[in-house]
Amino acid sequence: MNPQSDNMPGLYIHIPFCKTKCPYCDFYSVTNVDLAEEWLTAILKEMSHYSNIFGTFDTLYLGGGTPTVLSNTVLVSLFRELRRHFNFHDDTEITVEANPNDITLEKLALFKLLGVNRLSIGAQSFNDEELLLLKRRHSVKGIEEALYCVNQAGFLNFGIDLIYGIPGQPMASWITSLQKALGFKPTHLSCYQLTIEQTTPFGKMLQEGNLQGIGEKQGKDFFLTTSRFLENNGFMHYEISNFSRKKRFRSRHNLKYWKHVPYLGLGPGAHSFLNGKRWWNVKSVKDYCYQLSQGLKPIQASESLSPEQLRVEKLFLGLRTNEGIKIDVAFPDYQTSASLENMVKNRLITVRGDRLIPTKKGFLMADRLPLLFP
Repeated sequence: MNPQSDNMPGLYIHIPFCKTKCPYCDFYSVTNVDLAEEWLTAILKEMSHYSNIFGTFDTLYLGGGTPTVLSNTVLVSLFRELRRHFNFHDDTEITVEANPNDITLEKLALFKLLGVNRLSIGAQSFNDEELLLLKRRHSVKGIEEALYCVNQAGFLNFGIDLIYGIPGQPMASWITSLQKALGFKPTHLSCYQLTIEQTTPFGKMLQEGNLQGIGEKQGKDFFLTTSRFLENNGFMHYEISNFSRKKRFRSRHNLKYWKHVPYLGLGPGAHSFLNGKRWWNVKSVKDYCYQLSQGLKPIQASESLSPEQLRVEKLFLGLRTNEGIKIDVAFPDYQTSASLENMVKNRLITVRGDRLIPTKKGFLMADRLPLLFP
């Protein structure tokens, strides 16, 4: 692993296309894949606005949406132009999010040719009834066939995304999904609790009483069971929802977000961060393409963070990881307080050298934990 990767910037490409829209998803995407060519023309123009600003990248992440719905022609053009506009370190981690239904040996061979060395596969569940409820366009058989292809193609670094807390999901079904996922020898697992946002179809169903989410106690049971099970199977719980087989298999790109390292996001709705400033693009493929066709950056809004805002963000982000935060970030005046003693006493935080590390109990209240600091 590149030892400089903690400080080098990351590049994110938002590919806003899906063949179908999942009812729980609140990420920006559209189902009109016919817009891909127009989007490609626009994103190439956006690249030119940032060619000499960020320096050398050592992570590249294609997310979405569903990057694997792009045609081979579009993918080849995208990667060619990325390398023409930007500098990449020799040891760049290049990740592509993939839907199991799109994975073929041919597609995987193309990814290898393009330099992709990490896959993130959106399985979500190894239970067909749960996949049906989530309206995923793949079956368990489809997941298994995709993962066989991944292994056959020689991808040694790949992760599997799974969702727990699905309405009606018993713990036994969740454990079965974890066991089946581990059978394919992934290097990384992302395990997310189903969060039902108001703006999604699931959110509307919840408000109308046609769907029931899980309670806090059940969510806690799922979380702790997941952590114990995966740690017992050789995985490191390095971030609230993320597990890696070894330290080197952590998502280097996502670590940049949690560590406040600069990153550039290209595409509709993508976020960027540099020198204490954050900006984000319009969430509309058509508006995005139009603004770039007029020679404009497609920025919707931006904010400049004060030193205190940056410190608070570092608290919120750092306390999501097993590396925690430095004591002098939590207590800038170097005077620790009774609040820290209480957090240690209540087993929310442990002190390790000059760092404060959240415990599993601390992970469980990650959104509230930073509020306990002065």
